[in-house]
Amino acid sequence: MFSFILKLFLFLVIFISPSFSKNYNEIVITGNKRISNETIKVFSSIQENENLDENSLNLILKNLYETGFFSDVSVNIVNDKLIIKVVENKIIQSVIIEGVKSRTIEDSIINILNLKDRSSFNMTALKNDESAIINLLKTKGYYFATMSSSIEEIGENKINLIHNITIGNKAKISKISFIGDKKIKDNKLRDVIISEEYKIWKFISGKKFLNEQLINFDKQLLSNFYKNLGYFNVKIDSSFANYLGKDEFEVIYNISSGTKFFFNNINLILPIDYDESNFIQLKKIFTEVKGKNYSLNTINRILKEIDKIVLNQEFEFLSSTVNEELDGDSINITLKVTESEKFYVEKVNISGNNITREEVIRNTLLVDEGDPFNSLLQTRSINNIKSLNFFSDVKSEVITGTNEGQKIINITVEEKPTGEISAGAGVATSGATVGFSVAENNFLGRGMQFGTDVTLSEHNLKGLVSLNNPNYKGTNRSLNLSLESSSTDRLSDFGYKSNKTGFSVGSGYEFYDDLRFTTGISSYVERLKTDTTASAKMKQQKGSYFDTFFNYTLDYDKRNSRYQTTEGFRSRFTQNVPLVSENYSLTNAYDYKFFQKWLDENIATVGVYASTTTALSGGDVKLSERLHLPSSKLRGFESGKTGPKDGLDYVGGNYALAFNLATTLPQILPSLQNVDFSLFYDAANVWGLDYSSTKSEGSKIRSSFGLAVDFYTVIGPLNFSFTEVISKDPGDVTESFRFNLGTTF
Repeated sequence: MFSFILKLFLFLVIFISPSFSKNYNEIVITGNKRISNETIKVFSSIQENENLDENSLNLILKNLYETGFFSDVSVNIVNDKLIIKVVENKIIQSVIIEGVKSRTIEDSIINILNLKDRSSFNMTALKNDESAIINLLKTKGYYFATMSSSIEEIGENKINLIHNITIGNKAKISKISFIGDKKIKDNKLRDVIISEEYKIWKFISGKKFLNEQLINFDKQLLSNFYKNLGYFNVKIDSSFANYLGKDEFEVIYNISSGTKFFFNNINLILPIDYDESNFIQLKKIFTEVKGKNYSLNTINRILKEIDKIVLNQEFEFLSSTVNEELDGDSINITLKVTESEKFYVEKVNISGNNITREEVIRNTLLVDEGDPFNSLLQTRSINNIKSLNFFSDVKSEVITGTNEGQKIINITVEEKPTGEISAGAGVATSGATVGFSVAENNFLGRGMQFGTDVTLSEHNLKGLVSLNNPNYKGTNRSLNLSLESSSTDRLSDFGYKSNKTGFSVGSGYEFYDDLRFTTGISSYVERLKTDTTASAKMKQQKGSYFDTFFNYTLDYDKRNSRYQTTEGFRSRFTQNVPLVSENYSLTNAYDYKFFQKWLDENIATVGVYASTTTALSGGDVKLSERLHLPSSKLRGFESGKTGPKDGLDYVGGNYALAFNLATTLPQILPSLQNVDFSLFYDAANVWGLDYSSTKSEGSKIRSSFGLAVDFYTVIGPLNFSFTEVISKDPGDVTESFRFNLGTTF
């Protein structure tokens, strides 16, 4: 037995012990020129006199290769010495980009490179950089870009790394298609997305080029659009580009809308010691939306109300979880409110904002340094930053602070272009219009919106320069300034020409839930010229005028969506009060629209419009301040050719009133994807002539009904209407057909 045990022990010592193990007394490093011995030891993660086996040596080898500083490494133990031989990678003196003319694109390429100036050259990193460059160019629409890299030896183990790029033409979107169980016509879906089809005259718009980021944004817009209509499980299964030849692609959005869901029971679970009276408003919303279709906007409304509750100091450490349970075509939601562990924000670090000023980002935060940390408000803060639309990516992390009970929030943003140049043209029965505009939504990195706009039509030329700060000094109040000038030339038909130039400054804020209050002051200089063909009243008002007005607007907006509204209403009242004027004209206007869905797919709209203007001085209202009905309020009549007349001139009235009723008709030709129909009824009147009791006031209710058609053409959206006039004044000019055709460049 003893002999067997001895043999087994010898077998284990000889065959089972490590295959290579040897002590060493010294570390010898050779081949290094720039990198010190001590640095290499640190990279190796070894200590002198450490007992090493084969696995340990392989780990040292791996550690040194992973630094990226060496092209060749060998590790051996010879004569009690650990021998490390290295061949250092060459140093990149300069990275040179050739073939790219755009400085913006060149800067974007340099920002994503791993191999930069004064870094160590590495072949693996080079291949990764080449792949990253091609992918970056594809996101910018250059799907046909090619490249090659070369090395220029400059001595002393240094090189220049040259990227030769053939950028090629941008890939054009020649066709946009929507397939699958989409339930919505292409005509409406095209209005949802940003991308647009390439046309030869679209020489300004960048939305006609294939852009991966833009397509992903389109997918998100489509998803949100469907969810706001109740399609909770909608999936944009894929959006891909089909190459059509040359440099043209077809972009295809594959949509699976699923079934429509409705809110059912929404339950709120509170801690035992919480007073439910603080959550009354939230429960009112639950009752209000029960039975209505699921909507992201409704969810956001609920979250907004939760934010108000959390901002109350009593609930500063409140958190909540939301559980959504599907029951047939209904959604039951359980909102559970709990108290979270108490932490305070030690510091908020913001990085990546090279253009946008830090205070612009901080002004959107609901949780800042020194505040109680609340995960709900932290999430909303990140969403607020994203909603600025200044950044292509926003990331955040919350880490433990310096002391117990503290948190540090790190926010990283990636900026994107925020400017836009656009041009458009339209032709209608009333004439042709051309427009050009330039907009910058993050002017000087201050979060301000700067814009210029020029519009030219047959008789009018208008120019506008505006600057708006939507969150002035973090007060949640907007501050805006605008300069404008307009010219109206009607010498050939009415014998007058007017020029109006001025400025306005104003501010606005949300006064109450969904009620916005805006106010401002505007000053204008107006010059009126006439010739012998002008009316006597027009000649009488010839000259120059200076007017200053105080104005305010109350806007109560309860629409379920500002875009393609299906339910709710909007009520707006505006008053223009004269401060300095010759005739002191006071103008009031009220506009109300109500939206209601019926027969599941039809959208009915009811509108009421009323306006008055009165000279407080007891004199006459200036002709340029008299009222005319907007063309959208009374179809079947030529714009501006109804109401009081002075000779052959339609001079406008002191009062205007309109009633509008319309409904969409999706049941008509539902298979036509690019055509929408609607039925309308308009009734309106404009009357009152304060400067004469002998002139025709034309005070009669005008009314009409008709069919409107919206049609997407290869040029752009075309809408036209066929109208039958029911009642009119003898002096009115009617039109049974009206059309508008527009496009962008």
